Amino acid sequence: MSTTLSARRPGTSSSAGGRAGDAVFSGLSLAAGILIFAVLAAVALFLLLQALPTFTAPAAEITGGAGFFSYIGPLVVGTLIASVIALLIATPVGILVALYISHYAPARISTPVGYVIDLLAAIPSVIYGAWGATVLAPALVPLYTWLSEHAGFIPFFQGPASQTGKTMLTAGVVLAIMILPIITSMSREIFSQTPKLHEEAALALGATRWEMIRMSVLPFARPGIVSSIMLALGRALGETMAVALVLSSGPMIASLVKSGNQTIAAEIALNFPEAYGLRLSELIAAGLVLFLITLVVNMIARAIIARYKEFSGAN
Repeated sequence: MSTTLSARRPGTSSSAGGRAGDAVFSGLSLAAGILIFAVLAAVALFLLLQALPTFTAPAAEITGGAGFFSYIGPLVVGTLIASVIALLIATPVGILVALYISHYAPARISTPVGYVIDLLAAIPSVIYGAWGATVLAPALVPLYTWLSEHAGFIPFFQGPASQTGKTMLTAGVVLAIMILPIITSMSREIFSQTPKLHEEAALALGATRWEMIRMSVLPFARPGIVSSIMLALGRALGETMAVALVLSSGPMIASLVKSGNQTIAAEIALNFPEAYGLRLSELIAAGLVLFLITLVVNMIARAIIARYKEFSGAN
């Protein structure tokens, strides 16, 4: 009897220790979640309080002399244009590269290509900006000239083209290169997690490799692809130094090959060090608008992912 009790004691102690560990871990996880919400709320409250003078000041005292919304409107449009250009370029390229790495390339090629893609994410944004301003922008000048001459009837390519190449289109290309590793890495990981039984079943039924990818891999990876795109969009919306170095800021225009336009993040980065008084409140208010845009983008992403959750491998 004593032998039986002594044999049970270690198990009882281990079970009690496990429950205590679960309770501690659960408490730490809850505290971390609450801390995240507290920090987010503190940031939002700080931005709102610091931006209040901008909303209550006379319109004539705001930069541009027509009120805050006239000031922030072109910046919002420029931010969205640059981000959309980046997504239009980076999304198909990133997904195709991820598919090539995960389902087409042999291991001796896919491994180094994956390493190179991951290394792109480690390059500082100021390096991308310097490269874009000194190398990419001058290289794109002939293309912009050709577009303005042959496609100038389209408002996006209306000339005269910039002779420095520092345009919104150049900024979009630089942003596309910067967000490419995010889309590629996340898509590659989700592609590689597709159940092998699904792929083998499709191939066994006579599907080609592309048909197998279209029917098995892409539906499974759809939520992951959306997540990667939205994460990349968040990076593009908040990028500062690269856009500030590549873009010659100016008034809002429709043409992408002329100098002009500006983004919220670049506006803040260029003017914040010397700002004071009402001008400082204007820039903080612009930051609040960017904060709200990013929040809305994340909410839309969550809604899209929830809509297609039935395609998730977890289900």
